[in-house]
Amino acid sequence: QTVDKISGTRYYEKGSLFFYEAKEERRRKMLSKKQDARHQIEFVSIDQLVPKDHLLRKIERVIDFSFIYDLVKDKYSEDHGRPSIDPVVLIKILFIQYLFGIPSIRRTISEIKTNVAYRWFLGYGLTEEIPHFSTFSQNYIRRFKGTDIFEKIFTKILEEAIRHGLVNAEEVFIDSTHVKASANKKKYTKEIIEKEARTYQEKLEEEINKDREAHGKKPLKKIKTIKTKEVKVSKTDPDSGMLNKNEKEKCFAYSFHTACDKNGFVLGVKVTAANVHDSVMFEEVLEEVEKRVGKPKAIAVDAGYKNPYILKTIFDKEIIPAVPYTRPMTKDGFMKKYQYVYDEYYDCYICPQNEILTYVTTNREGYREYKSNPEKCRNCPLREKCTQSKDYTKRIFRHIWEGYVEEAEHLRHTPYCKEVYERRKETIERVFADMKEKHGLRWTTLRGKEKLSMQAMLVFAAMNLKKMATWLWRKGISPLDTLNFYPLFGVLKKILSRYIQPLFSKLGKQGLKFCFVNKL
Repeated sequence: QTVDKISGTRYYEKGSLFFYEAKEERRRKMLSKKQDARHQIEFVSIDQLVPKDHLLRKIERVIDFSFIYDLVKDKYSEDHGRPSIDPVVLIKILFIQYLFGIPSIRRTISEIKTNVAYRWFLGYGLTEEIPHFSTFSQNYIRRFKGTDIFEKIFTKILEEAIRHGLVNAEEVFIDSTHVKASANKKKYTKEIIEKEARTYQEKLEEEINKDREAHGKKPLKKIKTIKTKEVKVSKTDPDSGMLNKNEKEKCFAYSFHTACDKNGFVLGVKVTAANVHDSVMFEEVLEEVEKRVGKPKAIAVDAGYKNPYILKTIFDKEIIPAVPYTRPMTKDGFMKKYQYVYDEYYDCYICPQNEILTYVTTNREGYREYKSNPEKCRNCPLREKCTQSKDYTKRIFRHIWEGYVEEAEHLRHTPYCKEVYERRKETIERVFADMKEKHGLRWTTLRGKEKLSMQAMLVFAAMNLKKMATWLWRKGISPLDTLNFYPLFGVLKKILSRYIQPLFSKLGKQGLKFCFVNKL
């Protein structure tokens, strides 16, 4: 046993282990009880209780939500009715829900009542009553339904990110994801509906007739045929569509067709039923991108968008497509289509046996048909791997816009396109992952396409706002601080224009030159 002369602590040595015994006073302190301060009255502001690095502080620092008043002022009466809930508060409540992935508005209001940071963000005191959870739904029905207010909020936040140089839309990534609808998959009716005509049908028919005339064929007459299909329509949410993809469990869902830049900022979104193919909405999403950030240099899309018309659209806009490899759909044991070489000059195909497949016709779907000589194919050693046709004829179909697909396939091997497509997993796929895991949109509790569009706009606006606030916080930039100096800049400009500039111009007439005055 040894005793520390300074602290009075006794140490006991046993082998290589040391045990010590504290003084009696220290032992009594360890066993002391915390005084109950739950009913203690303190003078403190709510601002002192919110951490300096809280996300909501960062957001409040980078954007002024007062722009919402201008968006909704025509939705409120100036001289009739009771005082309304502040519209900025209503929108901020939704931002709290989507920023922190709270599943419902009822739960959001419950969280706001007990969370000091949420109250601070809304501008409410510790004891002030929070609005009822039905307040927003009633305001949506009476004021916001059928308007573009939520799209304007999304656009405003994106414009702020662009203004601070955070958006890089040189390369754009477009894809879609499914969000489960609030609908029972067993409650539906089967309906026969008319198939929607392709948006580019008229352009395709025009190109088909030009191609037929170039080959000496008569133009096709327009035939009005009504094509129908059977669909399952949900009794709960008729706007949703049945999702049946990659052998997944069937359910009613919506598709969020989305575009983002290389930094992960969402540039545009369109909401449709889940049974609407990705390629149908491509042009609309691209138009949204061009409207907000201009024409990109390159677009990365997955295999669902790799069809002749979409690639033609991309090339016509002088944009570089970055597409993936798609394996041939030929049966096993048969020769692939790329083994037949297309001769563009003579407009024919050459088979591996150096025999020619000549042009026959162009059908209504826009495909040229090329056919071999059956007399030569009858005794061909590769016939079993080439065709199972009973008339010994090999047929190859080529779309009139197939050249755009081939050009995209050539560009796919370039280092630039490989690099752009490789970033899909870091950009658009990351956006969808965050949307579902962090912001509560793996499924929705709302019903109807219009409400889902509102929710999509606010969720992606919240994601852009979170990213912008975090990045500017790390850089130590406070945009709102610089805004306070704008009035001062105005005063300086008036002084320069009214007093200093006339003085320098008078001196200039006397032969003196002041080059920097012109720059000012």
